[in-house]
Amino acid sequence: MNLAAIGGWSPPVSDPIFIAIVVIVILVAFVIASRLIARFAGDQLVRRHVRPDMVVMTRRVVTAGVIVVGVFLALGWAAQNANVTLFGLLVATVVAALGVQQLLQDYVSGYYVLLERHIRVGDRITFDGHEGTITDVRLRVTLLRNDQGDVVVVPNSALFTKPVTIRARAVPTPEPPT
Repeated sequence: MNLAAIGGWSPPVSDPIFIAIVVIVILVAFVIASRLIARFAGDQLVRRHVRPDMVVMTRRVVTAGVIVVGVFLALGWAAQNANVTLFGLLVATVVAALGVQQLLQDYVSGYYVLLERHIRVGDRITFDGHEGTITDVRLRVTLLRNDQGDVVVVPNSALFTKPVTIRARAVPTPEPPT
């Protein structure tokens, strides 16, 4: 009795051209899906009035993440083994955790610094022996201009984990009615 004819078990496909075509189709599908998902995530952030640079960064991260998952799934299908997909995701996680730990910490801290908005461009701060005015808050670093005119590049993880003194902002005095 032929199980493939009944719709049960079918032997693994070994034709390399067929495998290559299916892998390409899977990758193209994940690239298209990544763009749609990234656009949806970006639209949700715009609706919540998140800064434009955060929207762009989130779209890029979502796009890259979905494509990486698609690559691992395509490799798993090509090898006819789901363990390849799981192993690939595990290796990617370990590499990210060990290889770029500080960089990831700076980016995650940057999300919190940008979303909480405790520190803004134009604020005068004292931090870890440095004092100056914030000129730019980016996802990974914050730029601080000191009194000598030098720019101090501060990783956001340091701003997130160490005490920062924000000097009192000048409160504008209302003009008397004329």
